[in-house]
Amino acid sequence: MECEKCSNNMERSTHRAEEEKKKLINRLNIIEGQVRGIKQMITDDRYCDDVLVQIAAVNQSLKSLGNYVLENHLKTCVTREIQKGNLDILEEVMKLIKKLQ
Repeated sequence: MECEKCSNNMERSTHRAEEEKKKLINRLNIIEGQVRGIKQMITDDRYCDDVLVQIAAVNQSLKSLGNYVLENHLKTCVTREIQKGNLDILEEVMKLIKKLQ
C-alpha cells in the first residue's frame, strides 16, 4: 500500500517502515564492522588467506543484503508500477538483477 508520503513525493523514493529501516541499518552496521575488521587485519599484517576469507564474507553479506532489498522492491514498488500499467519497470528490474550478479 502506498503511503501519503510516497504518493506526494515528486522524486523517486521508497518510504520504509521504521522497523524495516532498523533491520537494514543493522545489517549495514554488521557489514561496516566486517570491513573495519579487514582494515585492522591489514594493519596487523595478517596472513593473506585470512584477509581474503573475510573479504569473501563481506562480499556475501553485501550480496545477501542486495537480494533482500531487491526482493522487497519486487514485492512493493515493482508490483505497484505493474498494477498501474507501467511495464517499463520490468526493464529497470532486469538491469538491477544484472548489476547484482
